[in-house]
Amino acid sequence: MTLSRLAELNADPAASFVLIARDGADTVELLSGDVVDVELLADIPLTIDGGPREIFAMVPYRQVRERGFVAQDDGAPLRCVIVDEHLHLPTSELLAALPSDPVPLHDDGFDIADAEYAAIVEKVIAEEIGRGEGANFVIRRDFTADIDMDDRTAALTWFRALLTHERGAYWTFAVFTPGHIAVGASPEAHVVAREGVVTMNPISGTFRHPAGGATKETLIDFLASTKETEELFMVVDEELKMMSAVCSDGGRITGPHLKEMSRLTHTEYMLRGRSTLDPRDILRETMFAPTVTGSPMQNACAVIRRHERKPRGYYSGVAALFTPNADGGHDLDAPILIRTVYLQDGALSVPVGATLVRHSDPQGEVSETHGKAAGVLGAIGAIDRDRVAEARSDADAPAEERALADDPQVAALLSSRNARLAEFWLNPQGEEFTGPFVGRTALVVDAEDRFTTMLAHQLRHLGLTVTIAGWSEVQDADLDAADLVVAGPGPGDPRDLQNRRIARMRDVVARRLDAGAPLLAVCLSHQILAHRLGVALTPLDAPHQGLQKSVPVFEENASIGFYNTFTARVLPETTTVGPAEVSADAASGDVFALRGAHFASVQGHLESILSRDGIRTLERLVSHAFA
Repeated sequence: MTLSRLAELNADPAASFVLIARDGADTVELLSGDVVDVELLADIPLTIDGGPREIFAMVPYRQVRERGFVAQDDGAPLRCVIVDEHLHLPTSELLAALPSDPVPLHDDGFDIADAEYAAIVEKVIAEEIGRGEGANFVIRRDFTADIDMDDRTAALTWFRALLTHERGAYWTFAVFTPGHIAVGASPEAHVVAREGVVTMNPISGTFRHPAGGATKETLIDFLASTKETEELFMVVDEELKMMSAVCSDGGRITGPHLKEMSRLTHTEYMLRGRSTLDPRDILRETMFAPTVTGSPMQNACAVIRRHERKPRGYYSGVAALFTPNADGGHDLDAPILIRTVYLQDGALSVPVGATLVRHSDPQGEVSETHGKAAGVLGAIGAIDRDRVAEARSDADAPAEERALADDPQVAALLSSRNARLAEFWLNPQGEEFTGPFVGRTALVVDAEDRFTTMLAHQLRHLGLTVTIAGWSEVQDADLDAADLVVAGPGPGDPRDLQNRRIARMRDVVARRLDAGAPLLAVCLSHQILAHRLGVALTPLDAPHQGLQKSVPVFEENASIGFYNTFTARVLPETTTVGPAEVSADAASGDVFALRGAHFASVQGHLESILSRDGIRTLERLVSHAFA
């Protein structure tokens, strides 16, 4: 009966349906119903005629505009399937019924030539990362081809291939709606909300198994890599920014864990926190994963807008399933839309992206996109899987059960990573804050880096009542009314007086200084404060992106995480500048902190997971500003 229902739906070109195979399940879910396109996430119709409804939604990248971020608008619809029927098909029976004849591709290739893509990479490194616009950015290109087969038959053929060869995917799915067909195998969830608990699963660090498979020795070499470790920490910081925005308890880190696959092993953390928000609001505040956009998120969107040749469609968006729960609300399950093939009128598109950092090699990033496209095409059977086995770089079919993660030496090395991290984010924090500053207010001015959400959470933990306001919306009256103003971090060159955001942050700092009112300045705003005090600003020889350092902060050394491209610099052994005390590197003169009458500043990010002494140092600096 259930298989015949699938055949009926597929035979009707006007019918909309979705197939989902979730990791570990022995059935494939078939969802069908009418389609409605809506403009905003808030418009997703979770309730119809007074009753809760199950909704499947395809959320395009352009929805980041709901967060005030820029994006090319291709009109890709926020498409909702109002689920009238939800069936479970035995996987083995479905595999036998799905088409399996190969789907030949022709006129295939990338929409951007290799040389052009390499030039884009070089430009992003020089003009964006090089001038402090962010730590990393994902720039995409599309592999395209034509097919001589009905789109639906091709998609079902590829779905069968993915079910057969991609057993380790978080979701394997096929979506059929008028004018839009997508089939893919997403390796990870972006955000899940169930019974008031929000979960995010940042994955970074990829160990490609050598010939013959992974061994304890080769895995230990990988786990000992500083580069791989720090990349994972940077991704966790980015997703904690989102968690702090949606979870009343800020979010707690567990892990790290190994995700062992047949040809790859990943390292990952789990982030969990409690939230009472509507799942649509949770989805809005977590658009989208830094692993497919970059960081900081708002500036990453601007960089993507400047350098990508065309809109993203659904690439890096999410597929979202909203399911009614026993509490009268909805649970949310939303995997990232990567490793996905899009079909329209016989034309295939596979978007893939490379993550660009300061030391990226343009040709290496070209190869990375080739490898990712080959991995998808091999998985769907469009090209020879043996030919792409070594190139696959995103996700892979799982291996036989491994015991490497249980090896005591491997487990000890993995858990030792947490010794570098802030206990604040590793331990339960609770929702009742009774710190030393209870009864006082703080206004955090966001300069386009959502680290401010983590900073605000820590300030609340210290007892402050905290409000966050963006640099373009904060009013002078609000600045004057707050007991403490925290001028926040952000991307860009602090010397660029033509930049409206930099100019406004200069105004914020100056207004509080002139009034003699308590001020704490962080990162970019620390540099602005230093410049106002007559300290020179200069680019670092090598950016400190995701770098942990032990530095002097007046009477104490502190282990702090740094994300900066520019620095304030004084002559070595300088201890004062005008009315301010200076805490600086003894050799280079790089200024780590400043303090004076009712103000203090810090170059590092005390809120970062890399700041082991972050909460203590934050309390010290706030106490000085209030003194």
